Amino acid sequence: MAQQNSLKRMSFYEHFDELRVRAIRCMLVFFVGFILCYFISEPIMGFLRQPLFDVLPPDQQKLYFVSLFENFMTHLKIAGYSSVFFFSPFYFFQVWGFISPGLLPREKKLVFPFVGAATLFFLLGAGFAYFVLFPVGFKYFISYGGPSDVPLLTIDAYYGTCLKLLLLFGFAFEMPVAICLLGFLGIVDADTLRAQRRNAIMGISVVAALFAPPDAVSMLILGVPLVLMYEGSIWVVQFLARHKGETAQASTQSGEETPNPFGT
Repeated sequence: MAQQNSLKRMSFYEHFDELRVRAIRCMLVFFVGFILCYFISEPIMGFLRQPLFDVLPPDQQKLYFVSLFENFMTHLKIAGYSSVFFFSPFYFFQVWGFISPGLLPREKKLVFPFVGAATLFFLLGAGFAYFVLFPVGFKYFISYGGPSDVPLLTIDAYYGTCLKLLLLFGFAFEMPVAICLLGFLGIVDADTLRAQRRNAIMGISVVAALFAPPDAVSMLILGVPLVLMYEGSIWVVQFLARHKGETAQASTQSGEETPNPFGT
């Protein structure tokens, strides 16, 4: 109880300092991961270019660089993005560590489900882009145009596009995890999510139009799963609200105090 009371008295600046410490930890881990991933950047590049080479004729399976440092800088970019993906569980663990002081002791035990779900959906989003979007999108754009149109793809342009799409889909698939977390914290409820369904679908459509490749198929490939996950999140939030209500009732009966996440 004393520990909970000390956490409740944390000021805004103490919360900000906690955020700074965790951000520094993430930067250090990112830097270490960057160095490690640099030494395996070539196999990662081979993995990323495979969906493109699968739709290119054998005599066109090449990527070009048009500046002296382009190839080297692309390897650095690959190492940086790879560090984000490979060490994502640590980053999600730091996110949970920042919000956990506002939770009950039994709620803090959900750290592993949260980190596991966040990591899983992040990798699922990236995997969805790689195994579903890339084959369809690359085939469409490579075959677009007449027989005299031959693709001349540069290393920086191709890998930059791949990495941005992988990261975009990874974060997009975090939407249900974020919604369920907000529902778990009591910030949103199932009724609000249902009432805002139309606005959510419109927002998802805008995101798909802005960030997915500019064709209808790619937009649907991104938009439809997000809409389905939004609908699924409503049911999960409803279940969490029911479960939390039962937990709060049990806590009240046992005299346990609910901490304030804002320290007021």
